[in-house]
Amino acid sequence: MLLPKGGVNWKATKARLPPYRAVIHYLNRSRAISLVAIIVIVLVLWGGFSTSSREMQRFYCWGPAKPPMAMSVNEQAQWHQHLQTPVLFNHHAPIEVESSSIHSVDLNGLDSTPRARLNQERVLILTPLRDAAAFLPKYFDLLSELTYPHELIDLAFLVGDSSDDTLAVLSSELDRVQKRTDKIPFHDALIVQKDFGSIVGQSVEERHGFKAQGPRRKSIARARNYLLYTALKSTHSWVYWRDVDIQDSPSKILEDFMDHNKDILVPNIWFHRYENNRDIEGKFDYNSWIESDHGRKLANSLDKDVVLAEGYKEYDTKRKYLAQLGDWRNNKDEEIELDGVGGVNILVKADVHRSGINFPCYAFENQAETEGFAKMAKRAGYQVVGLPNYVVWHIDTEEKKGNLGSRAAWAGAQP
Repeated sequence: MLLPKGGVNWKATKARLPPYRAVIHYLNRSRAISLVAIIVIVLVLWGGFSTSSREMQRFYCWGPAKPPMAMSVNEQAQWHQHLQTPVLFNHHAPIEVESSSIHSVDLNGLDSTPRARLNQERVLILTPLRDAAAFLPKYFDLLSELTYPHELIDLAFLVGDSSDDTLAVLSSELDRVQKRTDKIPFHDALIVQKDFGSIVGQSVEERHGFKAQGPRRKSIARARNYLLYTALKSTHSWVYWRDVDIQDSPSKILEDFMDHNKDILVPNIWFHRYENNRDIEGKFDYNSWIESDHGRKLANSLDKDVVLAEGYKEYDTKRKYLAQLGDWRNNKDEEIELDGVGGVNILVKADVHRSGINFPCYAFENQAETEGFAKMAKRAGYQVVGLPNYVVWHIDTEEKKGNLGSRAAWAGAQP
């Protein structure tokens, strides 16, 4: 067909189109309507077949366009993973606890190590007090000199059955120390008040008399346990028991003790006595000892409720005493395994106490308080160690003569 001269234009095209009424008349004919319907149905079915085809290809034709034998190992693994329907098991969906009355403590990360200072391990210093007002100023002077970081140290005291101003002096001294603006204040301090109705006096004769030992040691044991269970927190790694009547001790005593990494550790306890212008070095604590066969036989012969008071002629155990085994001039790190310990200075790993090792206020293997504590710890498999050449100096109490039988209360006079 030849195009009209001059090209295609609207007028020429319009002249060739049939009238619109003729078009409408043609579409209204049944055969035209049927043709349009057939075209629509074909288009719809074609779209459905195309979609199904794509879905089938997505599930069954996924993967590289190559036969399985030509696939790499990784491609085969991906292909097989695609064929498997993934299943998600959520057996440990987290539980969100919103109640403010429920608390959680995780002790798994808490430890007691020789690297205590580096690990920022917390220390709890415990001191039971009775009629101790006169000793408290010196006690806090020595405590303030400790080189272990004071922000890692908590203090706790139990004041009981006192007839002097122990509570007032203690409160005043604590307030003085904690108000300081240097590095002396401690992290926390606690005062516990509890009377036990002790009937044993505080004079030398009463405190160190043989008949007083059983009731006295049981009463002290109760005081220690009340103090321990009131003050011990989940943050503490070490518990340091320190008596109030210490005259002198090394400022690095905590670090020195921690370096040994023992469950229970005690130093040697001596004292100074000045007589006739002479400085006499005395051996003080006879409650730290190594058991003997004679002592075992003696304990077996006693009623189970009898508390064997060490260091008295009534009970000659022939035990070896830490006080008589060492000298502060020798190697301070030498260790000796013990079966009994005194209470003047004890460093304990906190988990030992958490495991139930406390101070029996009854006869445990015929021992009570600190000696019973050592017996209980040994029974549970913990280490009980003494340092014969590491000396902490106690005040001179001028013990009642005869308390130690044939063993002198002091020896080693120095010019």
